[in-house]
Amino acid sequence: MSAAGLKKQFYKATQLVSEKVGGAEGTKLDDDFKEMEKKVDVTSKAVAEVLTKTIEYLQPNPASRAKLTMLNTVSKIRGQLKNPGYPQSEGLLGECMIRYGKELGEDSNFGDALLDAGESMKRLAEVKDSLDIEVKRNFIDLLQNLCDKDLKEIQHHLKKLEGRRLDFDYKKKRQGKISDEELRQAMEKFEGSKELAETSMHNLLESDIVQVSQLSALVDAQLDYHKQAVQILDELADKLKRRMQEASSRCKREYQPKSREPFDFGEPAQSNGGVPCASDPKITASSSLPSSDKPKPIRTPKSRMPSRDQPSCKALYDFEPENDGELGFRAGDIITLTNQIDENWYEGMINSQSGFFPLNYVEVLVPLPQ
Repeated sequence: MSAAGLKKQFYKATQLVSEKVGGAEGTKLDDDFKEMEKKVDVTSKAVAEVLTKTIEYLQPNPASRAKLTMLNTVSKIRGQLKNPGYPQSEGLLGECMIRYGKELGEDSNFGDALLDAGESMKRLAEVKDSLDIEVKRNFIDLLQNLCDKDLKEIQHHLKKLEGRRLDFDYKKKRQGKISDEELRQAMEKFEGSKELAETSMHNLLESDIVQVSQLSALVDAQLDYHKQAVQILDELADKLKRRMQEASSRCKREYQPKSREPFDFGEPAQSNGGVPCASDPKITASSSLPSSDKPKPIRTPKSRMPSRDQPSCKALYDFEPENDGELGFRAGDIITLTNQIDENWYEGMINSQSGFFPLNYVEVLVPLPQ
């Protein structure tokens, strides 16, 4: 940094300390500017949280979200144009139904019904994929672009404005000790930064119809998804009702047990396969084995304790996994932390098993590095 830059930084730091500690008053910005700044701040927070919640709405399972993030990262590294998606729960259910429907065969009413339901579930998964693509393209990506460009630019202007305000106030306090030209230049820079920040905030707030249109696109995608889902489920319901009517009108076949063939038990002396019974009831199978052949007790490995500086947490309650990718544990277990998926879920490892678990089930001992 140049000598002039260091000098400006000194001015700003000195003025900031005098305002925070000494109670000195700085140049006041007008009420309209403060109101715009407040609305822009709320808009920035709203966009960030809506983005997070929309992603959770499309894929509630944190394990699937983590897997999707990993796949997208890998595809970017490989230079693939199209990122792989994640398996929809409807599609997984459909594949399960189809698999067992085929195993039951065509003679089974239940098997045929499972095939019908499985095909419908797979169609629902395709419709859900379309919803994800539409929401990402017409809502998530556009809001993310707003965060990365417009809101970021406004924050840059506001930060620059604050620095120039501090510089101007410091020089204004030293009026008479510095040249009028230097004071005038500081004031012009402050006014110029204020105008830039004000213009950028005004443009954002006045063009909020764009954000309304993006929200409308989200609702349209949801509406289209639910319409198609209702149509698919209506068709499936009709098919299952017809199957029930056909099955109820069909004559039931009576079960005729097959005649049993006589079984030859052989001679009484050979009833145990020719192996003589032990005369002493105290002799057991395990005691008759040689000592080298006796089964050895199985020892359960203890949980490895992470090192003191390794991120870790202690389980407060038992946690039973309900989805693939989740990590089960018991109260009192020490878990090594490897990642934080979102504000509600951690990723960790215990006994060489890794997975995801809820934050409110554990107490953090050593936090993850920021």
